[in-house]
Amino acid sequence: MFEKFKKNQSVDLYSPVDGKRIALENVPDQVFASKMMGDGVAFELEGNAICAPCNGKVTMIANTLHAIGITATNGAEILIHVGLDTVNLEGKGFKRFVEQGSRVRKGELLLEIDRAFMEEQAVDLITPMVITNGAEVTFVIEPGEDLVVKGKTKLITFK
Repeated sequence: MFEKFKKNQSVDLYSPVDGKRIALENVPDQVFASKMMGDGVAFELEGNAICAPCNGKVTMIANTLHAIGITATNGAEILIHVGLDTVNLEGKGFKRFVEQGSRVRKGELLLEIDRAFMEEQAVDLITPMVITNGAEVTFVIEPGEDLVVKGKTKLITFK
């Protein structure tokens, strides 16, 4: 009934959004491009939904709703940062569907953005997804720059 976190459990990360996958190094934000926050992938976000990339627990939701952290069932810590400089919106244009501490399943809706509002604000919706505790887990990023489908396109496999 209740899923327990197991450090050696096999986990895959799937796209949290619909859009085009881009290499983290190509993100026009040095914090992400230099992998200062961790390694991962980024997306040119299409649509308005941000979903859980795996089963896990919501461990962080920024007060400004622009970023959400999930701890996967294998202990990997995943950060999804919706757009660049979206912290400046102070939560406007975001709708949250989960609470901190919620258990989520792959593909479950976490956040929605108001796309029209984001466009009015000229927000860059490039959305990085990084593993913030990469030194503690072993993973492989699947190669490629292609279109991704939320909850369906596998991007990262943990060993």
